[in-house]
Amino acid sequence: MAEKSQTGVLDTSSIWAVEKRFRSLVVLLLLATLLTVVYLSRESAKEVVINTGTTAASNSEVTTPRNSTKTEECDLFSGMWVFDNISYPLYQEKECKYMSDQLACIKYGRKDLKYQHYRWQPHGCDLPRFNASMLLDQLRNKRLVYVGDSLNRGQWVSMVCLVESAISPARKSFSYHHNNSLIVFQVSDYNASIEFYWAPLLVESNSDDPFNHRLPDRIVRIQAIEKHARHWSDADVLVFNSYLWWRRPEMKLLWGSFEAGDGLYKDVLMPRAYEMALQTWSDWMEIHVNRTKTRVVFVTMSPTHEKAEEWDGVPGRNCYGETEPVTKEGYRGSDWDPAIMQAVEVAMERLRKKGLLVEVLNITQLSEYRKEAHPTVYRRQWEPLTTSQLANPISFADCTHWCLPGVPDIWNQLLYASIFYE
Repeated sequence: MAEKSQTGVLDTSSIWAVEKRFRSLVVLLLLATLLTVVYLSRESAKEVVINTGTTAASNSEVTTPRNSTKTEECDLFSGMWVFDNISYPLYQEKECKYMSDQLACIKYGRKDLKYQHYRWQPHGCDLPRFNASMLLDQLRNKRLVYVGDSLNRGQWVSMVCLVESAISPARKSFSYHHNNSLIVFQVSDYNASIEFYWAPLLVESNSDDPFNHRLPDRIVRIQAIEKHARHWSDADVLVFNSYLWWRRPEMKLLWGSFEAGDGLYKDVLMPRAYEMALQTWSDWMEIHVNRTKTRVVFVTMSPTHEKAEEWDGVPGRNCYGETEPVTKEGYRGSDWDPAIMQAVEVAMERLRKKGLLVEVLNITQLSEYRKEAHPTVYRRQWEPLTTSQLANPISFADCTHWCLPGVPDIWNQLLYASIFYE
């Protein structure tokens, strides 16, 4: 209680002093509260950017690292193609020393280059941007081996082109082994290699020569894989594919060897023949793969674009002359084969139950949209073209493989994401 003065009047000076101190304290508390709110808001915003990858304006393309906590899953394979002529392509065709003439579309006369400038945008997150130095560091003292057909070889060429600009000329090399079936891109500073092994049917066949394999009567040794597998059994990352060479109503299978005359031959319908090959492959993988060392990836079927009427184009035409992707979400062409996809799923599930995880790189749907990204006539022709072919480019247009830079770069970005991120 305030004291009275000698005149009997209350001493208000002490009251004002107390009130002044009280007001100052209130102001300080308000400032402290405001600063706390601002700080927490900024930290919360940072957390949202990391977890959702919503940094499209800066094109940082971030997803959540494997060792972090994440409450929501993002399907990197579900999304749309976005035209981006600032960030893409990730390299230039003419600057890649190891470019394949089968995929070098600019070199062979293609003028419309819009196909190079599309990036894949998943729904709900962003695809991690490829970083060559990070990948090479991850591959230090390791082997990354692609095993399969010419489509897998195209993905391998893409990976070599993605990383080779980050390596000085004296520190990289290129070599062929085992009758040219194995191609090795070696990076000496990292003691790392990125390799491709030709095995278009995974198991042994009469099409195993990497150059002379166009045979009218294809024969598969359905229970034999060791001739191939011994060359990649100690790899650290294995990337498989096999689909294109199985696209026929039936396959001639052989029980026995090509050299012996007493082998058993039988024509087996698809997809049963494919299922049998995957069984042989998965049996070998179960026994021989080091689960603590080797990471296994299986790439799903790469679509072709042979029938323009399927995307409301001119009947009788194919991908020749196409310059834009398909925009209808969920589009599927007639070569989409549910039975083949199911066979892959069953084989992967069988291995999972036996303790071997195989990651499926599901490139099928995202590649379905890219009808304009094939070489068509803009590639090296391995055989002379006839007069009738030259008069009708549609007749020899390649609507199976992919120009580089292009779609396989995105496949490798997805592979990169599977290595570094969830």
